[in-house]
Amino acid sequence: MHIKIYFNDKPLFLTDQITPDIEPYAHHDDAVLIDEFSTPGVNSMIHEMRQEKIHAGIFVHPNLAELEKTFRRKFTLVQAAGGLVLNDAGAILIMQRRGKWDLPKGKLDPGESLETCAVREVQEETGVDKVSLEKPLVVTYHTYDESGKHILKESHWYLMKAPGEQALVPQTEEQITQIKWVPPEEIKQYTLNTFPSIIDVLQAGGYL
Repeated sequence: MHIKIYFNDKPLFLTDQITPDIEPYAHHDDAVLIDEFSTPGVNSMIHEMRQEKIHAGIFVHPNLAELEKTFRRKFTLVQAAGGLVLNDAGAILIMQRRGKWDLPKGKLDPGESLETCAVREVQEETGVDKVSLEKPLVVTYHTYDESGKHILKESHWYLMKAPGEQALVPQTEEQITQIKWVPPEEIKQYTLNTFPSIIDVLQAGGYL
């Protein structure tokens, strides 16, 4: 089992063992591997992941829950939720935000449930107003800096359905410029200009 945290487009794997999907990263010269669980070790990994020459990290410790808890202490947690939305024909709702193809999601409001947040954000960002939440898909993590704080964004993704013909209205104040329905067989071309976490969501839905 592992947790993947993106530093920009670079994955850091927190894991209790080197699994076959992590193994290829372990042998790259531009990857860093640490298996000594300590505060200096955690600090060193975070420092290394911010170096331009490093493109992946692997931190191995048998107690994954303890390792995750220690990493989380180094960041301010921001929770968000969003959706992989399908229409009646099975097409996928994607949008262009700040020049990249993306899926609708946004930050959790105080007192709001993750499920309510996911539906609200889909409706606000795309104009779709009839959405049914089908099931949880995956949780993705990425880091960024804001106002001098190190942020860990935890995004909860859900499979959703949007029945019938509905108008698509980009939320321009969120810098969304285009929204479209894409047939599953065409979705791969859009992954050439998207975020790695979005690829993870599409893989979790079985579309890549």
